[in-house]
Amino acid sequence: MPESYLSKINSPADLRELDKDNLPYLAEEIREFLVSSVSKTGGHLAPSLGVVELTIILHYLFDTPKDKIVWDVGHQAYAHKVLTGRKDKFHTLRQEKGLSGFPKREESEYDSFDTGHSSTSISAALGMVEARDLLGEDYNVIAVIGDGALTGGLAFEGLNNAGHLDKDIIVVLNDNEMSISPNVGAMSSYLSRIMTGQVYQKLREETKSVLKVLPEPFGRIVKKTEEAFKGIMSPGMLFEELGFTYSGPIMGHDFKSLIETFKNIKDMRGPRLIHVVTSKGKGYEPAEKNPAMFHGIGPFDISTGEPIKKKGAKPSYTKIFSDTIVELAKEDDKVICITAAMPAGTGLSKFAEEFPERFYDVGIAEQHAVTFAAGLATGGFTPVVALYSTFAQRAYDQILHDVCLQNLNVVLCLDRGGLVGADGPTHHGVFDYSFLRNIPDIVIMAPKDENELRRMLKTAVGYKKGAIALRYPRGEGYGVKLDDTLEPLKIGEAELIREGDDVLLIPIGASVIPAMEAAKKLEADGINASVINARFVKPLDSKLILKHLKKVKKVVTIEENALMGGFGSALLEMFEEHSLYNIHTLRIGIPDSFIEHGSQTYLRKKCKLDAHSIRTRVKEFLGK
Repeated sequence: MPESYLSKINSPADLRELDKDNLPYLAEEIREFLVSSVSKTGGHLAPSLGVVELTIILHYLFDTPKDKIVWDVGHQAYAHKVLTGRKDKFHTLRQEKGLSGFPKREESEYDSFDTGHSSTSISAALGMVEARDLLGEDYNVIAVIGDGALTGGLAFEGLNNAGHLDKDIIVVLNDNEMSISPNVGAMSSYLSRIMTGQVYQKLREETKSVLKVLPEPFGRIVKKTEEAFKGIMSPGMLFEELGFTYSGPIMGHDFKSLIETFKNIKDMRGPRLIHVVTSKGKGYEPAEKNPAMFHGIGPFDISTGEPIKKKGAKPSYTKIFSDTIVELAKEDDKVICITAAMPAGTGLSKFAEEFPERFYDVGIAEQHAVTFAAGLATGGFTPVVALYSTFAQRAYDQILHDVCLQNLNVVLCLDRGGLVGADGPTHHGVFDYSFLRNIPDIVIMAPKDENELRRMLKTAVGYKKGAIALRYPRGEGYGVKLDDTLEPLKIGEAELIREGDDVLLIPIGASVIPAMEAAKKLEADGINASVINARFVKPLDSKLILKHLKKVKKVVTIEENALMGGFGSALLEMFEEHSLYNIHTLRIGIPDSFIEHGSQTYLRKKCKLDAHSIRTRVKEFLGK
């Protein structure tokens, strides 16, 4: 390889000084840089390796940051960060006070839109286009969306509206699932160059002109002939029918094809879609062989690609869920599992192997997943919908309208509840208590440890009176002993785990163990605390709580959820319902702000949810 090119690039302006013949060497350097860096920090490696050439070309041919690039999801934006002045900070990726793992407007002028959830890029880009035109400005807007993200309904809503408005917008479809042989790839690239070239465009425009002047019967014949021709020439009939000029598929690792196609596309008008085929994990063999594992991975050994495991690591909550749902499905053939493109992330891969006929991956379509589950429930099945808490936000209307309003037996398993860590504010699952508990009749649970998770899952699958939600955290459990026999919990029954006369701590979920640790530390301070593991956000165990309020008038609620409308708010509402106006209450939880990225330990300390902070806040609350 010639001298380092990456070392000389601190902005896209530097990139544009390179001769195009040197771009392949730069791509190789970027891949080596990404593998080396992400092996230490962890991150979304495989998606970013797959779009190195595409990223280079977008910044090479377009005038960024004047021209706007909108990355869908953001998993594939690492090369973009490296080329836009953040190379020297890349070692801080996803670390406290470091670079975000996703595009973030406050981080760089080159990040046009904050992303983290899927399928948003086309709609956002179209809004930017409209703003540009309303202001009379002149720049390009490019939305980059993966084939997986295209399964989200929002993406098609954006495509439909963009085609209807007939605006100057460019959509790049990054297809990393399709496998194209060299011959087909070469032919596709050739066709793409024809379709973006002057001859094809002139033919299109002349056909439109002919259609305007011909009598209707003849016009219909010409139109059908044109459509048949496009159907033969292009696999993009769907996009053409939506009003886009389709180009592709082209090979996303071939600089010659990329340059020629994007140069042609730049000079065209109206909605344009370029279909680029890439290979996820490109350039790093372990990621190419196992792109799913390297989609999002922690620190790993570069030489082997194996994750670096912590010594003495305990099974994660996701692993416990995975094993338990398989166990329960063996007992009940009505149990069906559904996920939205996250079989590995939610722990359902094992279920899919054991019960392929009872497993459904519906793609990135959380709304569909929930309503699909509702339909299954009408047939007497017990659908278990496993989603990350943050993604369940997208299906709120379906949970309320299609499941709860009909009182259907659907189980919502919300993984990554609470503070998730390095993925940051787009992925923290800290709003589910708030947005779920206002829905009539729904049951909401959260376990204190992995054994209680198993019992709650048994409870949920056996519940036949409507919707039930189970929320559990990201990461490993405490290594507690698991019961040999699974026993369900009584709905709405809390657990008294410590008695005291000075203050009543009522934590829920991941906050229970820290609250217990805090109670032990408070004892050394001369403060005797009762602790009730609430277990249920809804319904609350008012009987047990009211019993203890007769002797303790000071209450502290603790939750890894937004304080506004959360578990603590539910307790305040209960006090009001029972006319208990003399109860002094402190609520500890997520403040009214979006929490940054960083380790879970760091973030819990920052939000004062660790044992030491709970102890301090309780002492302050009691005036000690």
